[in-house]
Amino acid sequence: MKKYTTLIILAGLILIAGVAVQVVKQNKTKDVMKGYLLIAEEQELKLLPELGLNPDEWKVVITGVGAINIMNATRSIPKDALVVNVGYAGSSNFEIGTWVDVTEARLHHPKVTYPEPTLTLNVRAQELGLKPEVLAEMKQAVCYSGVDFVTESCFRDCAFDMEVTFIAAQGFTRLCSLKYVSDNLDIHTYREVGAGVAARD
Repeated sequence: MKKYTTLIILAGLILIAGVAVQVVKQNKTKDVMKGYLLIAEEQELKLLPELGLNPDEWKVVITGVGAINIMNATRSIPKDALVVNVGYAGSSNFEIGTWVDVTEARLHHPKVTYPEPTLTLNVRAQELGLKPEVLAEMKQAVCYSGVDFVTESCFRDCAFDMEVTFIAAQGFTRLCSLKYVSDNLDIHTYREVGAGVAARD
């Protein structure tokens, strides 16, 4: 009888120890997770090492491109969470390879004449612990989001994408967007740069 009692006690202790290890692991995960990284397409994950962002420290969400995909992918994210969007963007005049810290997000409706809302992004790149050499060269600029690839524009010193304004419209209170200029409004260059980044393993 004593033998069975001892075995039961040992089994109970092993079970308790296993539960304790799992709790510690979960707490570690909670401690490590800084927030949410929103990436439109999987190939853009290759941009994270250039910034010095470790995806293991974030909840990475591949949103897909465009407003509907953004809304579906972000609906369960708490509005007060730290949200960082990283991805490609075009520009009329910024050099390819330039990083842009988006200060404001606006819709790209070049033929619309009435005023449209400007959404301010209130988390700056320097708050994220990025590589100093990247921060030193980074531009701060407005980003215009559209529903299609922009191939011409008179707007300069800005970026063009298809995500950040739709993300900002979800009402996140701690939002940052970092855009890598992949092209000067040329879809062929965009594809080439994307392929080049994807090939860098």
